[in-house]
Amino acid sequence: MVKLKRILCPIDLSPDSAKALRYAAMLARAYRAKLLLCHCVETHAPTNGAGPHDDENVGAIFAALIAEHTTAADRAALDWEGAVVASDGHPASAIARAAAERGIDLIVMRSRRRPRAAALLGSTAEAVCRIAPCPVLVTHPQEREWIDQADGEIRLRRILVAYDFSDDAELALRYGLSLAQEYGAEIHLLHVLQKPSTDGPEIAWLPASAEDIYHHAARRLQKAMPEEAYQWCKVVHTLRWGKPYREVLAYAAEQEIDLICMGAKGAGFGMSALFGSNVDRVLRQAPCPVLVARPLKPAVESTQTSVNPLDKADIRLNVARLSATG
Repeated sequence: MVKLKRILCPIDLSPDSAKALRYAAMLARAYRAKLLLCHCVETHAPTNGAGPHDDENVGAIFAALIAEHTTAADRAALDWEGAVVASDGHPASAIARAAAERGIDLIVMRSRRRPRAAALLGSTAEAVCRIAPCPVLVTHPQEREWIDQADGEIRLRRILVAYDFSDDAELALRYGLSLAQEYGAEIHLLHVLQKPSTDGPEIAWLPASAEDIYHHAARRLQKAMPEEAYQWCKVVHTLRWGKPYREVLAYAAEQEIDLICMGAKGAGFGMSALFGSNVDRVLRQAPCPVLVARPLKPAVESTQTSVNPLDKADIRLNVARLSATG
């Protein structure tokens, strides 16, 4: 079972970004984890005095957001604190650094779904998914939500794991299984096959060859699921032909999936950044939240060894812990 002890939720203080807070708070409650709210500011922005980003103002905003997105009972049990972190114009790097320094187990953040014309430039959420030292759960507008807005309860019914037999896909499966066990959800294991090329020898694209590929993948997919999983949840194995991101998105829509889990560096992730990877495309178009599984990296020992000397002042200046009662 996956252990979540510390959850980070980056917030830019806009109403939209704060909507990820419901997921972060409810997961923190469910796993009895510490919740850290993080706000990034430019290094030249005011961080003390009466500026809009000073500790007292940001702390008050954090407290108001907690009150807005949780019930009174949840707030009483929630262990949280806030941090203002310096950014040199690259918030994704600041978020990843904050996660590493604090030993975060999961980052929960909001994606604004940039317009198609700007999608080639990527987004902060996509950048964090590439460099984070831990898994990242990305939520977005117009998604199928699985946290009830009225009572805050988690109603996670169907989890899709995009499985390509890579180590990262195995990690995604572990997180999917843990959540499925915790909430009694179905788990759908999907592997996407590429059609045999017709450019090679004729034998390579004979129907018998495609059939062999299919059955071989089916056997591997069956073995990927631990035997004990069948005892406590419904398991669905699916094989499809096509492009991974298209089939993942289509399956998620057809089966009313609540959460997609996928590895950060699986097959296809290294495709040209100009057109985006399978993970990027799923993040931009998924009908539900997406959990991008990444191996946990140990926290840095100190700012003396983790950052360039020019960055030390930024960290010393901007790290501010704000208690829940402060």
